[in-house]
Amino acid sequence: MEDERYLKLLYRGITGRPLHLDPPELYTEKIQWFKLHDKNPIYPTLCDKLAVRNFVRERIGEAYLIALYGDWDDPDQIDLSALPNQFVLKCTHDSGSAIICNDKAVFNFAAAKRALKKRLVKDYSVSGREWPYGAVPRRVIAEAFVGLKDGTRPDDYKFYCVGGRMFWVCVCTNRRGKSADYYLCDRAFRPFWTSMEQIDRPDEFAPPMPPRFAEMIELSERLAEGFLNVRVDLYNTPDGIRFGEMTLYDQSGFIPEYWEAFDRMLGGLVDQTWAPEKSVQQKERILDELRNAFINKP
Repeated sequence: MEDERYLKLLYRGITGRPLHLDPPELYTEKIQWFKLHDKNPIYPTLCDKLAVRNFVRERIGEAYLIALYGDWDDPDQIDLSALPNQFVLKCTHDSGSAIICNDKAVFNFAAAKRALKKRLVKDYSVSGREWPYGAVPRRVIAEAFVGLKDGTRPDDYKFYCVGGRMFWVCVCTNRRGKSADYYLCDRAFRPFWTSMEQIDRPDEFAPPMPPRFAEMIELSERLAEGFLNVRVDLYNTPDGIRFGEMTLYDQSGFIPEYWEAFDRMLGGLVDQTWAPEKSVQQKERILDELRNAFINKP
């Protein structure tokens, strides 16, 4: 099926709303527009969990990379004895395939290899029409586990950058399995609510600003320079800031839990060309209006 028609059907099925592309107005609509019209040839590199390391090395330096233990075309090539007691296995061409080993003595390596083999044969670009993933070589990598020795995972900071400037961040804390506690905040680390799912959370839910938050903003903007819309993920680890990944299509642009008013205000921050309709100052005012509108629980 032709990509635009497919995305319109999928968008309506997930969000319950028609997808407007001429012009797109909501943030989630603009993500779909970028899939169809923004074909920057560097995007496959950004989506490749191995190749992106060179990009990060050139932009911000080696020190922010998580240690790499190896890469393989086939999970059967992995020598478990050569890996440390804690590590992470993941595919280079997709999202969500990470497998964490906290203790090799109890790690089910055979099950991990089976899971990775299933992911390697899947074309991740198809389901959401995220075309750059289709050009990424399919491999498995092993990286250092950057959490605590007891298996506690580090907080994950997802910086949303528009035209190279970070406007808001999603903090993922209390990470466990496939779930976590999430909240969004502005550059001053002031949180705001985004969806009905967050209404019942306690007021003290938000963790304190990390001590190196300003540095994290700077790093995210250096990595995002030259891109209209990209999310830069950084970890706050016991050993310092570490790069996670770069994401072009946040949740593939299917975020039904966002209030439509919130989705629309976010869309007002995102430009589709390098001739922006709004200045940085105007966008900052929009973000401040958004925060004021959603800072309190309805």
